[in-house]
Amino acid sequence: MKSEKVRKKRLQNKVAESRLTLPFASLYAIGIWLLCGLTQEGWWIQFGCFSLSAFLMLVLNNTNALIRIYSRMVSSAFLVLSCTACFLFPTLLESICQLFCIATYLILFYTYQDKNSAGLTYYGFLCIGLVSLCEIHMIYYIPILWLMMLTKLQSLSWRTFLSSLMGLVTPYWFVACWFLYQEDFAPLIAHFKQLTDFCLPFDFSCLSTSQLVTVVFLFIIAIIGMVHYWRTSYQDKFRIRQLYDIFIWMDLLTFLFFCLQPQHATILIRLMIINTTPLVAHFITLTQERVTNIIFYIITISALAITIYHLWMLSSLF
Repeated sequence: MKSEKVRKKRLQNKVAESRLTLPFASLYAIGIWLLCGLTQEGWWIQFGCFSLSAFLMLVLNNTNALIRIYSRMVSSAFLVLSCTACFLFPTLLESICQLFCIATYLILFYTYQDKNSAGLTYYGFLCIGLVSLCEIHMIYYIPILWLMMLTKLQSLSWRTFLSSLMGLVTPYWFVACWFLYQEDFAPLIAHFKQLTDFCLPFDFSCLSTSQLVTVVFLFIIAIIGMVHYWRTSYQDKFRIRQLYDIFIWMDLLTFLFFCLQPQHATILIRLMIINTTPLVAHFITLTQERVTNIIFYIITISALAITIYHLWMLSSLF
């Protein structure tokens, strides 16, 4: 039996279980950043947010045991998928949003089945409140997070609900104080007014080819990861199944939001990367069939090809 398992271990499993995968993926990501113009353009804050995001994905995997065997595939996949959207590297506010969104997951996952976790809930929604200062449309995700807390994390109570409201409004308390001092609330009103700005659904004419290619790629690998997880989820613990359900639902809703309001593609692509990463990492690590190994090759080559294409497009712009 042991020899049979060794025989069935394919390249995808060796990559997923290797301790060299994360260092190699990190060097790869740094190289892509340098090629995109990290030093020439001075994107140090964006790169710092990217590095912290990758670290938080590592912590998210370790603290929740998202993959039931030793693997650094979650953080490695995050690095590679982020590089497929290297045209987003210059965007500062979206980089900050991505960082705090991962922090929200990390904090709220600690509240699993704890309806008295008012403090953690406050800090989790404080992160979302900070994100909404940068991108007000993240407000639309708040009811979904409450629903996930109720059905998946099983941590929603009146106490945690009120804590979440306090966390959301805390950043606006400080902002409101500043505008009160300035005696000018027009910027704050304009910020919330953006919630009423809608475009025609499925109008992808405002998107670049790079954005469309990236979204299609993320959608395909997300579906692959979802189908795989639905077929094999019985092998994971109940808590892990609940967490993956959150990733799946948040991913599907993000793709739906993208179709309905594609003008927000910049932030939505970053959210797709966050939610798709654990799904594709689970698929690569815990499958070992010939077909899945071929799919692994296709995903890897596609990610490299898309990254090279975006690098070429960026070089032509400069």
